[in-house]
Amino acid sequence: MSEQRDQPGRTRFLTVLEVAEVMRVSKMTVYRLLHSGELPGVRVGRSFRVPQDALDHYLATSPAVEAREQAHGQERQTS
Repeated sequence: MSEQRDQPGRTRFLTVLEVAEVMRVSKMTVYRLLHSGELPGVRVGRSFRVPQDALDHYLATSPAVEAREQAHGQERQTS
């Protein structure tokens, strides 16, 4: 079976653990985001899968990420 990376146009789905590792947060934080609807996911049986595109969009538009980037920009300007 070939991996999805070899098939352009196919959505890659991440496990909760993979999302937690990318975001450097706990699995419980990812579950909270999924249950609140802040992070879109698909339920497969008793587990969740998160589309890679949804994670990328969440990280790009997250207020916490934007605030951190603005803070780093201010640090660079004052240095």
